[in-house]
Amino acid sequence: MLKDLFQKRKYATIPSEKTKRDIPEGLMNKCPKCGTIQTSKELEKNLKVCTACGYHYRLSALERIQLTLDEGQFLEYDANMISEDPLQFPDYVEKLDKAKNTTKLQDAIITGEGTIGGYPVVVAAMSFDFMGGSLGSVVGERITRAVEAAIEKKVPIIIYSTSGGARMQESILSLMQMAKTSAALSKLSNEGGLFISIITDPTFGGVSASFAMLGDIIIAEPAASFGFTGRRVIEQTIKQKLPDNFQTSEFNLEHGQLDKVVARKDMRPTLIKLLDMHGVKGEATYGG
Repeated sequence: MLKDLFQKRKYATIPSEKTKRDIPEGLMNKCPKCGTIQTSKELEKNLKVCTACGYHYRLSALERIQLTLDEGQFLEYDANMISEDPLQFPDYVEKLDKAKNTTKLQDAIITGEGTIGGYPVVVAAMSFDFMGGSLGSVVGERITRAVEAAIEKKVPIIIYSTSGGARMQESILSLMQMAKTSAALSKLSNEGGLFISIITDPTFGGVSASFAMLGDIIIAEPAASFGFTGRRVIEQTIKQKLPDNFQTSEFNLEHGQLDKVVARKDMRPTLIKLLDMHGVKGEATYGG
């Protein structure tokens, strides 16, 4: 009938500004790779990995530790060690204070000891949200002390790396950390210790050129970008176009720079298997 042609239809409407304001901030997340929108609760349940495309969101240092270690089994090292401003670099103190307030961390790394599947380990986890995970004096010192603790306790050390490179506000004092951490890991190797390096997105500069690539076993999360410098600088230098997947985990695995690419959900089981294969023993003291 003709009247059926003119019946009322429902059309999608654009949410009003009031409706938008009624949605709590942080409730929804849009995947930066595929654009899929997911609730924060759904994303957290999936270990902050997109359920549609597998994109691995960046994690904080504390989140890394919580996902890796046995529940309740973590004793933090050097919690009160903080960065100073030895070169009186302009605005450095202000940037440090802002990073501390934003991340609730004292610097770009957390170190300590705990267990994974019952196996004692020393662990260090970097946080990109603290000044781009930059390598400064405190980061280098904490890593060095963590390696020394692993040597003393005769347990493996696991380091999660993520960084934009050396912290320019500390100049040569920052670059010195590359040599210091490398020397500590050399001592660990001479003592027969095990170092598992886990590379996450992104890892560049002085971190990739030192401890991140010195692991006895080097693992990376899927699609993590890492290298010494960015692709644009390299392309401008060599005057060539680089492959689209250049500097990804998969590219580096194909070219022999990695031992394995491991999805986040498989990381803890993989670590437990590696620790079991290496016959890890030792004792750790926990303070909760």
